[in-house]
Amino acid sequence: MLSDRNRFKWAIKDMQPQIGAWSSLCSNIAAEILGEAGFDWVLLDTEHAPNELPGVVTQLQALRATPASAVVRPAWNDPVLIKRYLDAGAQTLLLPFVQNAEEAKAAVERATYPPRGSRGLSLGSRANGYGRFVSELADVQKEICIIVQIETREALANLEAIAAVEGVDGIFIGPADLSADLGYLGNPGHPEVWTVLETAAERIRKLGKPPGILIGPNDAKRCLDMGFVFVAGCTDIGLLTAGSKALLASMK
Repeated sequence: MLSDRNRFKWAIKDMQPQIGAWSSLCSNIAAEILGEAGFDWVLLDTEHAPNELPGVVTQLQALRATPASAVVRPAWNDPVLIKRYLDAGAQTLLLPFVQNAEEAKAAVERATYPPRGSRGLSLGSRANGYGRFVSELADVQKEICIIVQIETREALANLEAIAAVEGVDGIFIGPADLSADLGYLGNPGHPEVWTVLETAAERIRKLGKPPGILIGPNDAKRCLDMGFVFVAGCTDIGLLTAGSKALLASMK
């Protein structure tokens, strides 16, 4: 909501490690469970999950009552999607498949009110308390956090230019897509991929931006140790799959 301080934004700006979880079950209950577990942030995915705006609103409402900050990943770096999720009350967006500085600039512009940007203005959205905080609209931009996701060799080549874009608050590495682009489809744990990840984290930090990543629970600590600032170490789908499989095996 507009009146809330974005704890996640200011924590990663100060390079404070933030441990997160990925929510793809499209469930406000699953989001609430993760939020109450003690994670610093929970990502609500709409790119690779059948998650739509009305459901995301309920998930945002569920997370607001927990200690965890909500991050929403729209399906694309699209002005309409960005506007709608921000109006729904999301303060932090992770925009997928940003390839260059121009696309990063577009992401920031679409999330910024005029005259600096092109974000459409609603005076009665959830983001401004359904009209209760209209007088505070000038301050809304201070709490909006824009993270861009780089997932290819092309994006890595443009890393310095992307990081230099004003308004980009963090840079997220997508290891699954990146490993595929590197020639290791379905094998993000390949040693060459890990070398690229470590180098990318170092480059991003040297550029003054916090790096982030989604990784398996066995490698989350490794990523934090190599310099990633915000790390999602599990998914709700993965937890349910692994937990149910292990339980079934113990009962046979």
